Amino acid sequence: MFHSIRSALLIVATLSATSVAPAKAGPNSEPLLPVVSASLPEVVKPQPLIIENTPTVIESVPSEEPQAAEPAVRPTGNLASMVSQMRGSDPGSRELECLAVGIYFESKSEPLAGQLAVGKVIANRANSKGRFPASYCGVLFQRSQFSFIRGHSLPTVPRSARQWQTAVAIAKIVDQDLQESNAENALFFHARRVSPGWRLKRVASIGNHIFYR
Repeated sequence: MFHSIRSALLIVATLSATSVAPAKAGPNSEPLLPVVSASLPEVVKPQPLIIENTPTVIESVPSEEPQAAEPAVRPTGNLASMVSQMRGSDPGSRELECLAVGIYFESKSEPLAGQLAVGKVIANRANSKGRFPASYCGVLFQRSQFSFIRGHSLPTVPRSARQWQTAVAIAKIVDQDLQESNAENALFFHARRVSPGWRLKRVASIGNHIFYR
């Protein structure tokens, strides 16, 4: 019986030793931690991107205002001085072209006063209110009035020639009424070498032309 009690005690002792021994989890033999004591890594929440509502400053560029055209310079002085200031190859309009062509072909070899008087005749006819055509070109193309006109087009002129440029200046002076003429009111003229026998009032004789009203 003693042997049986001793065997029982040995069994109990063996069982007690087995239950007390620490559990093994692998070669490190570190004890397992309870789940509740394990520390999980902290999850960092992304911060929202804040965009400051800064107003955009746009620099205003001042708009360029259209510049007014410079007023034409009014010629000064006597006729010769004004012609010198206004010479040019381009009359600037069809009407002034007709006036300059009439002055050029009828009086390019005449003194400036004679050219001015011829220009005045053309202008006076255009302003005669019904007696003649109401434009410089109409006056030039009126039938049987100017011998240099052939057909329905203006004759060609040498635009680089000084005589043409002088005729352009005279045409502008006449058109703008910048200079009076001794034949201010004349409507007709002829060369001295002819004698048409007109029963008209003679108003002036300038250069090689005689002017009538």
